[in-house]
Amino acid sequence: MLNFFNKIFLSIFLVFLIISILFVPILYSISSEGNFYQDEYSDEILLSNNGFFWPIPGYTHISSYFGKRVSPTSMASTYHSGIDIPASQNTNLYAIEDGIITFASWGAGGGYTVVLKLTNYPNISVSYCHVSPIFLVKRNQEVKRGELIAKVGPKYVYGINNNPYKDANGKPTNGATTGCHLHLTIKENGVAVNPLKYYR
Repeated sequence: MLNFFNKIFLSIFLVFLIISILFVPILYSISSEGNFYQDEYSDEILLSNNGFFWPIPGYTHISSYFGKRVSPTSMASTYHSGIDIPASQNTNLYAIEDGIITFASWGAGGGYTVVLKLTNYPNISVSYCHVSPIFLVKRNQEVKRGELIAKVGPKYVYGINNNPYKDANGKPTNGATTGCHLHLTIKENGVAVNPLKYYR
């Protein structure tokens, strides 16, 4: 009887050993693949391999990718110049790298927008769109990587004269948007590129 239980225990042990040897390294390599990884429980500011922070810790789902797309709302472009990361209103947004704020105001289709020109990469600028109209930074302000620079804005905004962006009921929206999110655009020499090239 004891010999039978020893065989069962040994069999179970060998199965777990094989799983550990074969599958754990694979799972690790999948999670480490590319420049950016975050599990669903993490709420820390993360770095890509080139040192860029992820702009919105705790939120990695992308609802609209860079490039051609079906326009999600009236007056939104069918060519998406960045990525959309859904998040609730007032979620913190961080500087992905050291830089200088070159714009903090209403930005038409981007709604309320903050633009950061990177100090260590002078050919790169980063736009944070659909942010809160209560600005945390101002033009010409220097900021550091990981510094809080904005918050996700509301879907609806008021007080913009002749705001052409409205929902189906005619309520004025924070640019061309269907809900609260960060639209992140990264430009190299003035040309929009896929932001994920810095995080994959």
